[in-house]
Amino acid sequence: MAKPRVLVFAGSTRIGSLNRKLARAAAAAFERQGLEVTLADLRDYPMPMYDGDLEASAGIPEKARAFKHLMRTHDAWAIASPEYNGSLSALLKNIIDWATRAEPGEPRMAAFQNKKAALLAASPGARGGQRGLRHVRELLEMLHVEVLPSQFTLANAGDAFNNDGSLTRSEDRSALDRLAHDLALALGVSTSAAA
Repeated sequence: MAKPRVLVFAGSTRIGSLNRKLARAAAAAFERQGLEVTLADLRDYPMPMYDGDLEASAGIPEKARAFKHLMRTHDAWAIASPEYNGSLSALLKNIIDWATRAEPGEPRMAAFQNKKAALLAASPGARGGQRGLRHVRELLEMLHVEVLPSQFTLANAGDAFNNDGSLTRSEDRSALDRLAHDLALALGVSTSAAA
């Protein structure tokens, strides 16, 4: 039986992004739970801001179609979302906006059907990006994505990573493993108890 597939990505393209680091750490945690993981980098999928006139004249941009295909062909997503002014990044919102657009012959909202999502955030602040995740959750649930009740927030994230990308604090590693365990269970994978 094929392993469930999880698409992991961060809502940031900044080279030193804490959420890009968190996405990589999360990908490793999901793999330890027996899931098949694709770690995607939004730097590889540049696309214009959503514009209905552009869509009408030229269709969905190639990179937007490619990322929507990734979303559609995975059973679940794990999104490490930076918090910008208490909300999600424009980059992440734009990816989602383009992904909602149907191509000729494609069912409406095809990329969002029967999907599950795990949410993560890293922030140099004390709350770990919690406020921004509330908006990501509301948006995905409105699009009928099943978002896990549990989520992972990494506070004071500026000193939370080792040079190899792993998390420095044992409590953070345990919390991330619990989220990975929860997603595996939601996808029907029998796993060992989370550490």
